Amino acid sequence: MGVGYFVRHVKVSFRILIMQILFTFVHALGISTLLALAIGAAVNIIGVPVLTMLNQEQLIYSLLIIIITRELGPLLTAFIVIARSATAIATEIAGMVVSHEVEAYISVGVDPIEHLAVPRFLGVTISLLFLNIYFSIFGLGGSFLVTQFFSSTPIEHYFSSLLQHLLIQDILLSIIKSIVFGAIISVVAVIQGFSVERASTEVPVAGLKAVGGAFVLCIVVNVLLSALYYVAL
Repeated sequence: MGVGYFVRHVKVSFRILIMQILFTFVHALGISTLLALAIGAAVNIIGVPVLTMLNQEQLIYSLLIIIITRELGPLLTAFIVIARSATAIATEIAGMVVSHEVEAYISVGVDPIEHLAVPRFLGVTISLLFLNIYFSIFGLGGSFLVTQFFSSTPIEHYFSSLLQHLLIQDILLSIIKSIVFGAIISVVAVIQGFSVERASTEVPVAGLKAVGGAFVLCIVVNVLLSALYYVAL
């Protein structure tokens, strides 16, 4: 039903979708780049000397993939989106409820769930997926440039070893996590936004509840998905 409305009112819905992707994905690229480079470089700088002493240098590539692609990438990008978009969506919708804009939509025959929730759900989910991919690319590849200040690993050897250790299961798990996290964040934010009644003081509370709820659910789901992955191995 919601997707059907999105298709029928493609001009309005597509504009909302694009604006949501612009805010959630494009505007978050800066902080994502910084975190990805920092984490990737830290794993290389700390891990390589330790593994070298143990004569297990090749494990650094598996370690990078586990930390960045499989575990921290989806979760950290979810945290970034929660801090920025979950708060924004919840407070925006809550403000519209308090100011009777939602009632105005209903009075002219527009379903506020379909008009307000669906584009944001799609926008956050799509954005988190691509933000996670971007994070992994920079974390695995971009960190190589940082490590060149401390080591002289040939670029061909570095990337060929990464590709050898990168499994399709790691990529699929990372994608699944980002899609699930995006759905969780958007749904929680929308529910909290619509849950307010009439007091303007409820608007910031809705934002706080959206952030707290999304944080907890994403962490719990991340643990469950990782546990299922290791059990299935």
